[in-house]
Amino acid sequence: MDIEKLLKSILQQHLQLGDAVNAYTSDTALLGELPELDSMGVVNIITAIEENLGCVIDDDEISAEAFETFGSLMQFIESKL
Repeated sequence: MDIEKLLKSILQQHLQLGDAVNAYTSDTALLGELPELDSMGVVNIITAIEENLGCVIDDDEISAEAFETFGSLMQFIESKL
């Protein structure tokens, strides 16, 4: 599974970021830099991850560090595989 492609698709669909996500690298800041990634945006992303991977993400697994950068969010998704 291509985690980078999956995450870019999720961000495009659920935060309506369009083609801007195609330029994202592992160092691209997310939380605090994207106005679209507010509390509801985080919930939408978590739900999309759960649906795409067929997993459950517990509340205690969710942290600001996981959503800090594109790379940290990819690592979080990889941990759920």
